[in-house]
Amino acid sequence: MTNDKAAPASGSIMVVGGGIAGLTTALEAAEVGYEVFLVEKNPYLGGRVAQLNQYFPKLCPPTCGLEINFRRIKDNPRIKVFTLAEVEKVDGAPGNYTVSVKLNPRYVNENCTGCGACAEACQTEVSDEYNLGMCKTKAAYLPFAMAFPSRYVISPQIIGTDDATKIKEACKYDAVDLEMQAKTVDLAVGAVVWATGWEPYDAHRIDNLGFGQYDNIITNMMLERLASNSGPTKGKIVRPSDDKAPESVAFVQCAGSRDENHLPYCSYICCMASLKHATYIREQYPDTKVYIFYIDIRSPGDRYEKFYNKIKEDENVILIKGKVAEVSEDPNTKNITVVAENAVTGEKIHQTVEMAVLATGMQPTAANTKLPADLNVNDDGFIVNDYAKGGMFAAGCANKPADVISSNQNATGMALKAIQTLVKR
Repeated sequence: MTNDKAAPASGSIMVVGGGIAGLTTALEAAEVGYEVFLVEKNPYLGGRVAQLNQYFPKLCPPTCGLEINFRRIKDNPRIKVFTLAEVEKVDGAPGNYTVSVKLNPRYVNENCTGCGACAEACQTEVSDEYNLGMCKTKAAYLPFAMAFPSRYVISPQIIGTDDATKIKEACKYDAVDLEMQAKTVDLAVGAVVWATGWEPYDAHRIDNLGFGQYDNIITNMMLERLASNSGPTKGKIVRPSDDKAPESVAFVQCAGSRDENHLPYCSYICCMASLKHATYIREQYPDTKVYIFYIDIRSPGDRYEKFYNKIKEDENVILIKGKVAEVSEDPNTKNITVVAENAVTGEKIHQTVEMAVLATGMQPTAANTKLPADLNVNDDGFIVNDYAKGGMFAAGCANKPADVISSNQNATGMALKAIQTLVKR
């Protein structure tokens, strides 16, 4: 006979990150009976997927899928959601962790009905992070129309100002609490799933591609927001310098990816994202020319390959196998010229377009923000799962570059791994 001297396993699971992988992990675990603490640093759930205009290859909006998940969370009493929250410390061992979570103030309590009176009273504007800083929003704001929780947020930048006082006076429901303070709670959990997601690689760091120097060079995520009805231009794709409908657009693939000076790996989704973006442009502007400069088109799987072949049939989409070496701007027209060598013909190409889009890579959040736990993180910032040790696992893009489908599949597996830790299998 042997005695199990390990600490009793907690029946709770913590999921860090409320993007699509975190939502899936939390729901899968909760719906088979486990208590789940879902911790998200933003004031809303949904992560990067909430910023997308459409999924590929079906090209349907992500709002429907997110709405279903939000309703499942709302209806499940086993899930406790903490927004504007961040993990500060993890102590303990598999089955018996104590996690310290810092809760930052929203300055709006649960009395909020979403009426918007606070935003109407607010005069101050702040950078709109949901729209990647491409526009301003009121300092009292709902992050986006379908945000969950559906509660307004007050920017800490205006606390202590006359504007904040006006906001409080405008609220009929006593929902504005300007005295709200940050606090830390300790939670006992048996397993932790890190679904901390990804960030677009900082295009400012790619010196030869002109981002930040020339107005009409944007990133792929910026284009995603421009194409969205909830974006800064209400869905109209226009070039930033003059709000003109572009008659020609160049996509620069592997902007910082597969490059030992930046991201040495392939980010998996960038080719498909640019093919999807080509459909956005062609639908709005049937005569616009789209040039896609690529090293290799990577369209993994039958459905993605079919999507790629469909895009190739469009005579106004021109695919050029060649890595863009440099870009320049005509100061008079603000047009962009991209320079690349055609790898098939050997010809050096100077293609002038009205707007260029950099397909920047996917960088794990852990590459720029050290996670406060004993995790195995590789040189690129991805968390390497140690199944033998157990207890803490990475899901979705915290583990490797992935699309939404792959993230969901992986998240379901990590929910099972967390449950196995609790039942000591």
